[in-house]
Amino acid sequence: MSDYVSLVFALGFVLIHLTSKYMKFLDAVPRSRFLSAAGGVAVAYVFMHLLPELNHYQQKMGEITEEGFALEHQAYLIAMTGLAVFYGLERMVKVSKKNGDSNHASPGVFWIHMFSFFVYNAIIGYLLVRGYDRTLWSLFFYFIALTVHFLTNDHSLRQSHSKLYDRWGRWLLASGVLLGWTVGAMTAVHELVVSSLFAFLAGGVILNVLKEELPEERESSFPAFALGLLGYTLLLFLSSAF
Repeated sequence: MSDYVSLVFALGFVLIHLTSKYMKFLDAVPRSRFLSAAGGVAVAYVFMHLLPELNHYQQKMGEITEEGFALEHQAYLIAMTGLAVFYGLERMVKVSKKNGDSNHASPGVFWIHMFSFFVYNAIIGYLLVRGYDRTLWSLFFYFIALTVHFLTNDHSLRQSHSKLYDRWGRWLLASGVLLGWTVGAMTAVHELVVSSLFAFLAGGVILNVLKEELPEERESSFPAFALGLLGYTLLLFLSSAF
């Protein structure tokens, strides 16, 4: 049953990538209140769900590697690596835009950026099937948080790459989710690999969430951000009560 539910959610992610270009309200200036609320949801997801799960995976990695070579905080080191990788990608895009003759990055930078997010999305799709907690509620909140995260990411990637993203990028990212789900449905990799994938994803999500809400030029709406944060946190607490 959970595999069918996870497939529905994977297809939902695909639909978000393919239709976000038609959501014109996301382009509002100053920043759309929806995007600020989405940022609040994503931040709540990071602190209330992602970091506790990262701690779980750290414990699992410690158990698996306790008789061999092991670092004390390997999951957190991998998460930090994920954050650093995606920060480096953002800097690369900004430098390319600054040095170029247009408002978007060069085609070469575009393909590097898209490949990185293809892998990012494939991990998300894989964890839909092979994640730690695959109860219906957990999958539902995973879907809600990453749906708004994808909307925010799509908006940012479209601003960075313009028509190239709409022509190629959104299709590549959508296929990444499906590829990850298919691999997860067909095979199970070692638990140490799953833990490493989750940790890397956690670092990427943290960076991508914070870079969208913290810069001053975003002109974010704090009331909308707070509403998204408090609303999603409340839903998590309510779900744990049942």
